[in-house]
Amino acid sequence: MLVHSRTGRWTAWVTFAVLFVPLFALPLLVIVAASFSTNWSGAFPSGPTTGHYAAAVRGEALQALTTSLVTALVASLVALTAGTWAALAGAALGRKGKRVLDALFMLPVAVPSVVVGLAVLVAFSQPPVLLNGTRWIVILAHTVLVTAFAHQSVSAAIQRLDPMYEQAAASLGARPSYVLLRVRLPLLLPSLNAAAGLCFALSMGELSATMMLYPPDWMPLPVLVFTATDRGSLFTGSALAVVLMATTLLALLAVSRIRTKASFR
Repeated sequence: MLVHSRTGRWTAWVTFAVLFVPLFALPLLVIVAASFSTNWSGAFPSGPTTGHYAAAVRGEALQALTTSLVTALVASLVALTAGTWAALAGAALGRKGKRVLDALFMLPVAVPSVVVGLAVLVAFSQPPVLLNGTRWIVILAHTVLVTAFAHQSVSAAIQRLDPMYEQAAASLGARPSYVLLRVRLPLLLPSLNAAAGLCFALSMGELSATMMLYPPDWMPLPVLVFTATDRGSLFTGSALAVVLMATTLLALLAVSRIRTKASFR
């Protein structure tokens, strides 16, 4: 913290608490409290129960959670592969080519995600590539939406790399493929892990485009949360939301541990 006086530090902490608690922490705490409640009396939920979690971890909810995990995992892997390849290619294209490539990859996040969902729906509802009504159209939309973040994260990491390592390997006779696989990618591993975690988290919470695309047999958990609250089942929806948050946080914690180990390699 760049505040050296005691009064300044206290002021900074108080300002942080005043801004953080009402805007970020309190809404999440209310959701957690609602997930253990049966009714809403006054300003806070009441009627303690764990019954909502019994429904949130089995049957349709468990299937929706599995759907979200599979969708996020596949979309993250494809996005990370495509984004890394594009970032490496952009670094070799020069400044003008890199700008064009960056603009192309940032286009899907420059427009509302519901527009991306509609574009994917229109593009893949007719032969020769007919994906409408299948799980693949949902996975494709998630991949399109998160690839930009993978590309930007890896591209920024490439710019920070010290070229000395690659030059040293090349001067010793290493082939370009060897330099890429054994020098460049290992140096990028912490950034790749961070990008994978970001893509996974974004995919797990994606709703707008998914609502336009999901078939009945491939309903991700955010859609189930929305439908539960839309039917008036606020407390069940809160329990589902807590399960979604907990699963995403556990996945991010696992990625963080991998990134930490990769940083010390």
